[in-house]
Amino acid sequence: MIKKLKIGNVELGNNLVLGPMAGYTDLPFRIICEKYNPGLEVTEMVSAKGLYYDDSKTKELFNTTGQTNKISVQIFGSDVKAMGYAAKYLSENNIGDIIDINMGCPAPKIVKNEDGSKLLLNLELAEDVVRAVVDNSTKPVTVKIRKGWDHQHIVAVEAAKRIERAGASAIAIHGRTRSDYYTGTADWDIIKQVKENVGIPVIGNGDIKTPEDAKRIFEHTNVDGIMIARGTLGNPWIFKQIKEYLETGTYSKISNSELLNVMLEHIDLEIKEKGEYTGIREMRKHISFYLKGLKDASEMRNKVNRIESAEELKKTLIEYLK
Repeated sequence: MIKKLKIGNVELGNNLVLGPMAGYTDLPFRIICEKYNPGLEVTEMVSAKGLYYDDSKTKELFNTTGQTNKISVQIFGSDVKAMGYAAKYLSENNIGDIIDINMGCPAPKIVKNEDGSKLLLNLELAEDVVRAVVDNSTKPVTVKIRKGWDHQHIVAVEAAKRIERAGASAIAIHGRTRSDYYTGTADWDIIKQVKENVGIPVIGNGDIKTPEDAKRIFEHTNVDGIMIARGTLGNPWIFKQIKEYLETGTYSKISNSELLNVMLEHIDLEIKEKGEYTGIREMRKHISFYLKGLKDASEMRNKVNRIESAEELKKTLIEYLK
């Protein structure tokens, strides 16, 4: 199940992918995940229009300084010209190894502009968008989709066929519709159907929270790779555990000292990237995931959310985990 994966002309060391999450898969978190060796890491989504209008904040999202892993830069938009421009910009500036198109984001502010998962209601436009990106890119292009817009519009198989026809090198599919957001259970059957209907690699996504889940989705869908997004939060070592489990049938849990070291390093990386004020605030949400399931976690979370300095934050975590 764990194997090298070829996407276009890019060979990944393994077929485990860190999925894109706005506000989470920033450079510091990707560096943390890199320790546990996913085959590919996807950035937060980048606005094609932001690139088109030369917005400097947009460009910060694909900073990869200090990363050695294979990187996919995810772009979003439904404007064919802007998406083509973004692909050209990333190619000419040699940013990332792969370009991924977001057709899965359910956020209202994204879909109100016809972007993200809204493209699943207009498959002709979706196909034109993919073609524009492929035509302007020197890198392999992948697309992330959902099962459909809602349960009246389950279009994943048709969308996947069109995406393949437009020249994409791989598809990632999340087994929920846009109307599901992140509720209910991901439909792995639709992922299996997509896999059976296209010739390019298919990466399954949705409800992979443990190594056992990883094994089940591989067996159920026969996908070429799996993408883990929310399952990595507070749990970046899941990649290592999945590899151990699929190779040996068992995996080791994280020790408190490793957990502490990861959190301390993550704090340093966030502060280096964003400064102390913003870095501490960014870390609060990550720490609440790291502490999940530990003794007195909610009390500890409340404490952490009031801390303003890096020194105090580290000291508090060290005392708690010792």
